Formats: sequence, C-alpha cells, structure tokens
Amino acid sequence: MHNIFVYCEIEDGQIAEVSLELLSKGRFLANRLKCKLEAVVLGDKLDNIGKQIMPYGADVIHIADDKRLYPYMTLPHSAIVKGIFEEEKPQIGLFGATSIGRDLAPRIASALKCGLTADCTALEIGNHTENKTKKEYRDLLYQIRPAFGGNIIATIINPDTRPQLATVREGVMKKEMLSPDHKGVVKNVDPGKWLKDEDFVIRIIERHIESRKVNIKNAGIIVSGGYGVGSRENFQLLYDLAGVLGGEVAGSRAAVDGGFIDHERQVGQTGVTVRPKLYIACGISGQIQHRAGMDQSAIIISINNDPDAPINQIADYTIIGDLTEIIPKMIKYYQKNTK
Repeated sequence: MHNIFVYCEIEDGQIAEVSLELLSKGRFLANRLKCKLEAVVLGDKLDNIGKQIMPYGADVIHIADDKRLYPYMTLPHSAIVKGIFEEEKPQIGLFGATSIGRDLAPRIASALKCGLTADCTALEIGNHTENKTKKEYRDLLYQIRPAFGGNIIATIINPDTRPQLATVREGVMKKEMLSPDHKGVVKNVDPGKWLKDEDFVIRIIERHIESRKVNIKNAGIIVSGGYGVGSRENFQLLYDLAGVLGGEVAGSRAAVDGGFIDHERQVGQTGVTVRPKLYIACGISGQIQHRAGMDQSAIIISINNDPDAPINQIADYTIIGDLTEIIPKMIKYYQKNTK
C-alpha cells in the first residue's frame, strides 16, 4: 500500500531502457519516502524477467504472464494495470513517455480519476502549502517538465488524488543498477481476474517494427550543430570531426527545421535526450529546449561566434570564433597528437 509503482515495457523479451531508467529513479524516490518500489510487467514467457528488474531495486514485481498480453494491446493492459492499482493503491505510478506509455497512462488516470503529468524531465519529492487555504501537503511528487513551448520549466503537483501519475521521457533519468544481488518478491498475477472477452475484440494480424537507424542516445561522443552551422554542406565538417573522434553527429531543432540534418538526430525537448562523455556544440545558441536534452553531458564544449550565447553558460570550455575555421584545426591537431 502507498508504494511507488513502475510499469515496465517489454521489447523482444527484454525490459525497455526507459523502464530501467524509471526503476532507478523510482528506487531513489522510494528511499526518500521510506516506501517500497514495485514493478508491473505484462507479457508472455516472463519466467526470467525478474532477473532483469531486481538489480535495479524493485522490492516487489507483479507479473501477469499470458500469451495474449504480448505484444501490447490497449484494452487488456489497461484493464490489468487498473485492477492492480485499485488493489495495491500506490501513491505514485510511473510510465515511460513512449507510444505505449502515452496510450496507457491517460487511461489509468481517467479510470482512477487522478492526475497525470506527461513528458516529465525530472521528478523530486517536496512539500507544498496552498496559498489560499494555508493547507500543508507533505511528500508530494514534484512533476517537472518544460511548458509554454519550452520557455519555462513548470513544477506540477497532484495534492489531493492518488496515485500521482507521470510519464517520463526516455533518457532523462540516469539508469543505475542498485545491486546485482538485490532480491525482491515476485507476485504472479492472474490476468483472468480483470480480463473480459471484449478486451480482445482487436487482434494483431501482422506486426512490423522498423529498427532505429541512428543511435545517438548511447553515443559516448556527440558533435552537434545548430542553425549557426549555416548549411547542410557545412554539417560535413561535423561529420568529419565526429569521424576522427569516433562519435555521432546530432543537431538542434533549428538545424532540423532548416533542413541541415535529419530529425532522427535531433537533441532536445522534442528530440532525444543524451548523456555523452563529450558533447561538442557547434553554432548552437543553447535555448532551454535544447539544453533540456543535453545538459547532463559529462563535458560540454561550445564553438560559437557569439560570446553571449546561452550555451556558453553551461559549457565547460568555450571557443569563440568561426566554426568553419576552428573545426578543421581541431581535426588537424587531434590527428597529429594521436599518431
């Protein structure tokens, strides 16, 4: 009762990356609230799934194993998750802001008549005092996300209804294993308690998922360009630099909108969130929408001809000048020093 629940997605027999990230954050929040962290997994052939989840700190794992539950379908999954939440009464429920999480979480919120905040980029625990009534609330979930087109960061609370539900974007939470030896309790759920024949009126005849062609999320080095790069042709300089460094090329939304780079390489609020060891920002102004997707990089180097660009405020190193002159020099001296 009153624990933190994470809905875990399954991808080809593996727990999705975003779910492991949520388990890591959920463990931190559970320690803060002195409660248990519980996971919910629905699918088929889940005999060994607990071994993937327990190292990330789950105390209890609710498993509904039924061949009808994989791949994901809206009606059966929402019926089971709603049933589990009604029985267990969690205080917090976390979902990935994926196509599945964005479909499932609103249905659960509607059925349980509770609040939901979508696309969170941070989660914290804190208190709140209502200005008008002076009523005090303790240990609320601060659901933090960009608002008004990313121009502000809003902190949203759900003081009066439970559970407090949130979807969280992939990559914004750090995936951290608690211990490979951590042990939790597995509870096998009977899906027949909540499923009805009409939950399966839709059948999946054929399923095809196109694999991701570019994986900038897990790149250790990223060379990223903004509108200041100037053209798609100038982006070749970034590819040249990434090539010698062994990294990937990315871009800001302005660069994508300008046709300089493809959307699958976009970093930021409406793109991918990354945490590389090195992030080289070339011709990027550094608006909050972009910083939300890369400000957790270990080292940030900014190359910009504007000394007052916002990206310089979070950069570890700033190079002021023309990137078409600077990048060739970086390539030259890097190749010279690595011979």
